[in-house]
Amino acid sequence: MNSRSIYDQLNSIKPGVLALLDPDRMSTADAGTVTKFVCDNGVKGILIGSSLLVTPHFDKFVQAVSSNANCPVILFPGGSHQVCSSADAIFFLSLLSGRNSEFLIGEQVKAVFLIKECGLEVIPVGYILVESGNFTAVEYISNTKPIPRAKPEIAVAHALAGQYFGMKYIYLEAGSGAANPVPHTMVQKVRQNTNIPLIVGGGLREYDDVRKTIDGGADFVVMGSIIERSENKFKDIMRRLR
Repeated sequence: MNSRSIYDQLNSIKPGVLALLDPDRMSTADAGTVTKFVCDNGVKGILIGSSLLVTPHFDKFVQAVSSNANCPVILFPGGSHQVCSSADAIFFLSLLSGRNSEFLIGEQVKAVFLIKECGLEVIPVGYILVESGNFTAVEYISNTKPIPRAKPEIAVAHALAGQYFGMKYIYLEAGSGAANPVPHTMVQKVRQNTNIPLIVGGGLREYDDVRKTIDGGADFVVMGSIIERSENKFKDIMRRLR
């Protein structure tokens, strides 16, 4: 059994790809098969979460993923109700880019005792929403405005604030189903001005965008929608990244 923390395990294998599985868009019956598929294709970890969470089978979904994964399974919660003991760790997200206190600290306070009871490894993450070209679910649910795409200095300021708060990761997020990924210049600027690991997700559906995001300084890129839409395309991207 690996005695290292999930955080240390991830940082020993970066850069890499994390798969995002949404229990609202994938059945529990399919979760195990998809987990084996993404693991076979070399993902370094699996994130589980949803902006809303409609399904009543969240715990069973997490269990199905965990029992079929050969890499860390990490909760990526959209709210305080998305906590389950079957995962290895949880990204303790704070939406730094918004000005809605509910997602800056409110939901986190609601979740802490359940997280403690579950015994999950807690990984603090500064979550920064970036304008993607369309109105995403996370914008609607969080009732916050994203950082403008043409303002990388604003993203840098929020990322530095997260670093100074002691966050272990900065996560630049264009949102699930984003029209465009986080601009490569923004990724580069954040990387140049911070010294904690950087995760970038949302709108990464083409190899060139994934490659440029990693080359720009992302320690991990997150892909989710492409796994649901085209397993062949996801497989090809992963093959070309090797």
